[in-house]
Amino acid sequence: MITTFAPAATRRELELPAFAGIGVAVVTTLAGIAIGVSLNRYGFFGDELYFVAAGHRPSFGYADQGPIVPLLAGLMDMIAPGSLVALRIPALLVTLAAIVVSALIARELGGSRSAQVLAAAAYATSPFLLLQGTTLSTNAIDTGLWVLITWLLIRWVRTRGAMTLLAAGAVTALDMQVKWLIPVFWLAVAIGVLIAGPRELFRRPALWIGAALTAAATAPTLVWQAAHGWPQLGMGAQVSAEQALVGGRWTFLPIALFIAGGLGVVLLIAGTVALLRWEPLRPFRFLGWTVLLVIVAFWALGGRPYYVIGCYPAVIAAGAVWWTRKIRWRKVVAVLLAVASGIFMVLSLPLKPESALRPATTDLEVGLNLSIFGRFGWTELREGAAAAYGALPEPERSNAVILTDAYWQASALDLARGAYGLPAVYSINRGFGYFGTPPDTATTVLWVGGTESELRQHFATVAAAGRVDARLGIPGIARDITIWRCDGPRESWSTAWPGLLRLG
Repeated sequence: MITTFAPAATRRELELPAFAGIGVAVVTTLAGIAIGVSLNRYGFFGDELYFVAAGHRPSFGYADQGPIVPLLAGLMDMIAPGSLVALRIPALLVTLAAIVVSALIARELGGSRSAQVLAAAAYATSPFLLLQGTTLSTNAIDTGLWVLITWLLIRWVRTRGAMTLLAAGAVTALDMQVKWLIPVFWLAVAIGVLIAGPRELFRRPALWIGAALTAAATAPTLVWQAAHGWPQLGMGAQVSAEQALVGGRWTFLPIALFIAGGLGVVLLIAGTVALLRWEPLRPFRFLGWTVLLVIVAFWALGGRPYYVIGCYPAVIAAGAVWWTRKIRWRKVVAVLLAVASGIFMVLSLPLKPESALRPATTDLEVGLNLSIFGRFGWTELREGAAAAYGALPEPERSNAVILTDAYWQASALDLARGAYGLPAVYSINRGFGYFGTPPDTATTVLWVGGTESELRQHFATVAAAGRVDARLGIPGIARDITIWRCDGPRESWSTAWPGLLRLG
């Protein structure tokens, strides 16, 4: 058991507590079962469809993300085309690995077997940390990499091993191919280290080699962004606008705490205080500042509350170490919290039969339940588009294309072209807009979504050609939308396309 930490000058390993292998394995197995029963529920989430579509178009960069998740999606779709379970396996594996690493963080902080199991249990009962493993998303992969980076950084504080710090840089380089959030973490770490140490971090060549590696790995994406007008920079404003639908900055902190789970939020608060005030965790005090600074940064930037979740497991692990040493009746209270959190997490799983779900009636309800409603309506959308296309006179089909208002719609239709006999699919929205421009020969367009008044600005004639109204689909995506037949573009597509693209 670690009771004190050696001074940095000694550069020696300290004896670690025994790893709670059996306990962590049990928690991880139960978490795997919880995720596993959800992998084949309902349908593809809209972003999953987009990732597969993007994976069919390999690139060093995309308008709204890095290349790693599309690469994973394309690979899994190649192995098992159209399989929900196969597509979601990477998110499952990363989530389960992160549970184990969270226990290893508790161990690095000097936590007993009980502390390690408690840290793993907090991760496994979070309604966000665990449930993001049920769908393939950038955040599922990004969170796991944040946890790994934090473990490596904490291990460096304890061992001062150059390879450990270099590995943290290599994982950061990988994470930059997923999302561009990790620089906020490192900036917060830098400020935390300046405040509380160990300032020796800045004198380590491995840190700067890792930074150079990250810059080199990110260069191709930066080149792509520069060549396409830096669309990634516009995503911040779009995210803020979408976040405003669920309360914006007013609800940021409550949601950010809620997603930690019942056990998680208790340990998160305890861990933050312990890191800032408890002497046994003094060498890691910078982490207490880091989590506070990350929360403030994403709040100020108008980010989504779950952007902060990646730095939670390390602080929760610190809370678990403190809890198992300081709290009277700690085992009883911890078990009760874990059971209550576990029950709530299970109730949050997408297990209800489709017939028991009721349609959303407000934007707020859609925003709060997007992960559920975003899985419905794709069959209805495809059938509606196929019917509208089939109704076109045979000679007009050769010059017809489908164009959608939303990138989820385009992704759903693009992946079903062969099965439904659809023409080429394009979209003006988000990253799909950068996949290609309709040919100038496309004189007939089936436009999915939008309004007649908007479309008449761009076409000589506009007429309704079909309707899509899935019971559980998201309004404006697969519910209460019109498919318009648009003829006679007022400008060539090659000229008009750049002005039509939008991120929102």
